[in-house]
Amino acid sequence: MSAEPAPAAAAAPEPEQAPGPEPPAGGGEAAEHRALVLTGFGGYEKLKVQARRGAGPRPGEVSVSVRACGLNFADVMARQGLYDRLPPLPFCPGMECAGTVRAVGEGVRDRQVGDKVMVLARSGLWQEVVNVPASQTFPMPEGMSFEEAAALLVNYITAYMILFDFGNLRPNQSVLIHMAAGGVGTAAIQLCKTVENVTIFGTASASKHDSLRESGVAHPIDYRTMDYAEEVRKISPKGVDIVLDPLGGSDTTKAFNLLKPMGKVITYGVANLITGQKKNLMAMAKTWWNQFSINALQLLQQNKAVCGYHLGYMDEEVELLRSVVAKLVNLYSQGKIKPKIDSVWPFDQVAEAMRQMQEKKNVGKVILVPEAPKEESKKAEN
Repeated sequence: MSAEPAPAAAAAPEPEQAPGPEPPAGGGEAAEHRALVLTGFGGYEKLKVQARRGAGPRPGEVSVSVRACGLNFADVMARQGLYDRLPPLPFCPGMECAGTVRAVGEGVRDRQVGDKVMVLARSGLWQEVVNVPASQTFPMPEGMSFEEAAALLVNYITAYMILFDFGNLRPNQSVLIHMAAGGVGTAAIQLCKTVENVTIFGTASASKHDSLRESGVAHPIDYRTMDYAEEVRKISPKGVDIVLDPLGGSDTTKAFNLLKPMGKVITYGVANLITGQKKNLMAMAKTWWNQFSINALQLLQQNKAVCGYHLGYMDEEVELLRSVVAKLVNLYSQGKIKPKIDSVWPFDQVAEAMRQMQEKKNVGKVILVPEAPKEESKKAEN
């Protein structure tokens, strides 16, 4: 499974572990800190705030005081036990965070105490303090808030690589973005706007359409009340050049059929598996039964491409990911992209944060912070 609906997991393996199911976290001498721990698979109540003790960073690691964490659709899937490559229970979820370096391990030369960094990992980051390999950290650009930094890596790396590395997006093309108001969707819209004259179709519930139009979606479509494929055809009879597919199942088939010649569908998730708080075996069976399948000869005759993307399996591609992050930081510094924060929730309200995302109420990124923000957790300005 994949990025955000399904997984935009993260990019580098967790460090080898001292006793305990996720990376040791700490910086001081066995200082106690708070962490969000998944105690079992199922509903929102399975995530609990617990006290943990951590050691200092090992050689090659940095210890980070975490200020903000990103919540991804992959974390919703992980809670239900639907995500692959999970550590054994109980474990601390969390694929991205941002904070300040509080200690550096032996051999680390490119990070120092006080540096503001973004962190990417397969899991283990929903804690007040984390130890991670220095190679999994990226310097925050000037002027970026910790909340924005926690919203950048998973969603924007995913959207960038889908659109440009696989999609080869060029001027005057058209793109269909599903779940357009979510984290990857919001990032993809902003990245599309960096290319001249790209027409964006975006699916989302009707209440989000004004926000989507403001952000650059020419044709918002309410997937709950309309057949989005029919709506796209009404406006563009030939279809579109690129479809971003986080849904899976029968929607991948619809995506493929919507492509123009030389078009590409990039599948990066299986959000159709999520129907409620807990794993739904009927939804799983239906999704897998309807999963898109095509052979090479059929592809040849169609002049279309099908690509699969999963950030969680990019563990070894450190240089590739660094180059993408460098491009994203450059775009941020130029004011061309800016993570859109939907809402900020303290660790104690992780159930409410998860509900916000799972019920698709969010427009932009849902953020977790160790402590309640100065003003009560609130909807950020849309």
